[in-house]
Amino acid sequence: MFRIAVIVTLLASPALAAVEGKPFFSLYNTDLIVLAAFIIFIGVLIYAKVPGKLTGFLDQRSDTIKSELEEARRLREEALELHASFERRHAEVKDKAARMVEKAKADAEIAAEQTKAEIEASIARRLKAAEDQIASAEASAIRQVRDQATSVAVAAAGSVIAKNIDAARSDALVADAIKAVDERLH
Repeated sequence: MFRIAVIVTLLASPALAAVEGKPFFSLYNTDLIVLAAFIIFIGVLIYAKVPGKLTGFLDQRSDTIKSELEEARRLREEALELHASFERRHAEVKDKAARMVEKAKADAEIAAEQTKAEIEASIARRLKAAEDQIASAEASAIRQVRDQATSVAVAAAGSVIAKNIDAARSDALVADAIKAVDERLH
């Protein structure tokens, strides 16, 4: 393939055009000199194995690029995995925070209900204590009124009895009272 390209290049070159009045193969034909120099240059390059070295260098560079691309793919996959991991963690943390908020709300509602129940119980206890105090004060007032009424009645009865009773009848009433006490005590 390379040989065919060189032959076609040589045939199509203006080197085959003759300079006026000079023979084609002479040092006066600059196109021929340039062609010869080019062919010698190509020959030196081939002798020094430059195309093989150039091909080896390009192959080496191709291998380096392939390995860099593989490394880049691997790093991209790791980055995607890491990103997915962070997304999962973010979702987990978000869910955990939502659960914590829900639990806090539930705990607050429970605490509010407990506090409400405690306040209602405290109010009920205070009402009961107040009702007991009122009942006790009422009972005490009734006792005081009874005692006072009894005292007034006894004093009134004593004064009425003292006015209406004579000595004989008084002795009979005392004897009856002693008898009644003796019967009840024994």
